[in-house]
Amino acid sequence: MLEPDIVKDTEMEILLKDISSIYGYDFTQYSRASLKRRLNRICVIDKFTGFAELRYKLINDASYLPRFVEEITVNVTEMFRDPHFYKALRMHILPVLGTYPFIRIWIAGCATGEEAYSLAILLKEAGLYDKSLIYATDINSGALEKASKGIFPAAPMKQYAENYILSGGNEDFSSYYVSQYDWVRFHAELNTKIIFSTHNLVSDSSFNEFQLILCRNVLIYFNKELQNRVFRLFDESLQSLGYLALGTKETILFANLDHKYRQCKDEKIWKKIMHESL
Repeated sequence: MLEPDIVKDTEMEILLKDISSIYGYDFTQYSRASLKRRLNRICVIDKFTGFAELRYKLINDASYLPRFVEEITVNVTEMFRDPHFYKALRMHILPVLGTYPFIRIWIAGCATGEEAYSLAILLKEAGLYDKSLIYATDINSGALEKASKGIFPAAPMKQYAENYILSGGNEDFSSYYVSQYDWVRFHAELNTKIIFSTHNLVSDSSFNEFQLILCRNVLIYFNKELQNRVFRLFDESLQSLGYLALGTKETILFANLDHKYRQCKDEKIWKKIMHESL
């Protein structure tokens, strides 16, 4: 099936400058191929006949911006995605973090919250939840609103339960939520230590110091320059001997700061090493 080609390359550049100057959202360093697919998708879904109509809507109707941001940003996620990654967290990283008096974790690009609740379950089972604080951030305020409610479709729960078991979980996964027809609601105690907040990786600065930062399957949508900017942000936010976790197709290798990190086994988890140990 051919993808629609409604928005041309030159038109996309014009639109990105409009959004940046009017609303302060800078998408200019996002992958152009991914952006173009999503802009064309918006035109099809929202029935814009062409670029001019989409641009007019964005410029003249500020209430449309959240809808636009929701479609432009990527919110594909699942609980315990890549179970081997969560197993590595469970077995190798959390025991180290458990030696700290308090644990601060940042999930950057948390989308609708599946990863935040997965991590909350891991921390609970490790007996570390009460002395932890999870900052779950995203540029998409609509996604964050969904995440804060802890309500998810029931259909993928079977897959999530399988992921959970493969990650080393030994409990009945369904004990963490209550089923309500086609939806499930995770127990409120799971988000008492989660702070959901908007944060723009493109333009916002560091806001705390963390022992663990997760940013998985977000950087693949950024160009090289923006990836390096985000790595600098994470480096400023991560304390010495802290951990940075990325997605399966992402790496800190070849970045400007890769000399300050050591990869943990075969997982996409890097430990920030002290300068003196270099």
